[in-house]
Amino acid sequence: MPGRVQRLVAWAERRLPSLTRLRRREPLPIHLHRRRIYIVPTGFGLGFAVLLGVMLVGSLNYSNNAALMLTCLLGAATAGSMLVAFRVLNGLTIGGLRAGTARAGEPVRLSLDVGATQRERMAVRLDIERREFVFTVPAGGKTTVEFDLPTAFRGWLPLPRMRLHSRWPFGMFRAWSWLNPDRAVLVYPRAESLGPKPFEPEGDADRGRPRAGDELAALREYRPGDPRRQIAWKLSARHHGLLVKDLEQPAPQEDWRLDWDGMHGLDDESRISRLARWIDEARDSGRRWSLRLPDGYFDIAQGDEHYHRCMTALALRP
Repeated sequence: MPGRVQRLVAWAERRLPSLTRLRRREPLPIHLHRRRIYIVPTGFGLGFAVLLGVMLVGSLNYSNNAALMLTCLLGAATAGSMLVAFRVLNGLTIGGLRAGTARAGEPVRLSLDVGATQRERMAVRLDIERREFVFTVPAGGKTTVEFDLPTAFRGWLPLPRMRLHSRWPFGMFRAWSWLNPDRAVLVYPRAESLGPKPFEPEGDADRGRPRAGDELAALREYRPGDPRRQIAWKLSARHHGLLVKDLEQPAPQEDWRLDWDGMHGLDDESRISRLARWIDEARDSGRRWSLRLPDGYFDIAQGDEHYHRCMTALALRP
């Protein structure tokens, strides 16, 4: 049976090229036009069509001109609503896509821009992962649709196929178009919850002691030989003698050198989780760190750019 279904789908794709496009990835921006917008009646529209048929038969059977005119007016309004539903989607542009950062197992926040060049578009609906978002696109502007996408694994997460549709204005017809953007979101690895600290080489005996610097630590009595620029003149005026500002700075934190080969007895995923935790701790504590992987090395640095480079390398590990 599955083989028959696959042959049927292949035959339909050969006969209907539009079905092939539904599965093919396409780059952004995506412009909606008449060749990719489909229209079908809704359940309410089918019921209303049956009602119009009954009204038409009754008005002709009883030669009721008023009922016949009402039936024709309602039929014309129904046909006009189909054109309005088509015009809601026709000319829309699905442009910029922005993604936040997330760990495996956490939802990632995405923002999708939908723009219109001419008139305002009412009651536009976007279906993503069994969720529906309703919004309005202003004339000559754009609307940003924000949604969360669940994640399970690290690495590149391709965007799911989305459906843009509308039942405006009467809900009798549904106009829709499939969106399959050729974009992916990078998901960072999940950090382990608990574990040891990275190995720190022993330093000299002065590590951790305060050193001379620019931070005010205390005031003390003047001693011969103290620099004149460190004398607190204003405070000394209210004191019986000269006071000197004692300046010092804490010793800098030791840099962390994170090495893939320095962890023994762990599989690849456990090593990635531990390195991700160490990188998070280094950034939170203000330390500098380096990262050595089997296929790359990131020198001693700190900051958001260095953090994202290291996390990207871990996320893309095979």
